[in-house]
Amino acid sequence: MQLDFTGKRVLVTGGTRGIGRAIVDAFLQAGARVAVNGSTKETTDEAVAQLNAGDLVVGTPGSVGSVSSCESIVDAAVDGLGGLDVLVNNAGIGGGGPVEETKEEVFDEVMNINLKGVYFMTKHAAPHLRLSSGNIINVASVMGIVGSPYGSIYGASKAAVMSLTRSHALEFGSAIRVNSVVPGGVDTDMLQGLAKKIAKDVESGYEILAKDTAAQHRIADASEIAGPVLYLASDLASFVTGSTHVVDGGEVID
Repeated sequence: MQLDFTGKRVLVTGGTRGIGRAIVDAFLQAGARVAVNGSTKETTDEAVAQLNAGDLVVGTPGSVGSVSSCESIVDAAVDGLGGLDVLVNNAGIGGGGPVEETKEEVFDEVMNINLKGVYFMTKHAAPHLRLSSGNIINVASVMGIVGSPYGSIYGASKAAVMSLTRSHALEFGSAIRVNSVVPGGVDTDMLQGLAKKIAKDVESGYEILAKDTAAQHRIADASEIAGPVLYLASDLASFVTGSTHVVDGGEVID
């Protein structure tokens, strides 16, 4: 079944690559107009050019780790799209290491982008989403559920995103639905980097990382995360809010 988002206006943070890019592609295929956010003007302009979707796409560059940038990103999206129906808080970074070796600036950078960015993007988008009876999808991670060695900062940031989802769903009530998608291992630049750290190459690393995915025994394609995001943004999920949708091939239940 093809979901129809014709006429809908969508903002995707971290939309230039990885999961975010797959989400942008899926919304465009479903007829939406999309504001694509990247951390810099260069990466955002490059993604917009690659998408080659005319006035269906606008670029909204800026780092969500800055509160003032969160406001300008939302303003640019609303100006370019004429309003807002869906916010996808996808932008995020990895980072961490052994607790005893971690520097404060690493902790702050991860939390600023992964957590504070979600909070303040939501703050600035909320007035526009109220007008459209819109909704928010936050992209978290199974690392916020199961934890991982040397990944405590990243995991804590993503656990906090799931908590924000529940609290904001209660706060906004029927005005704005708020849900989260919680991916497991997905083929992205970030996971490829991790795979290279734990094995001699990406393929060998993926074999190690995929052994815990009980149902699939493989790493997901980014498009497999985009599908659940579109479902939550659609009218099919009209009675769904405050939920946590784990999309991990069975990693959590293994």
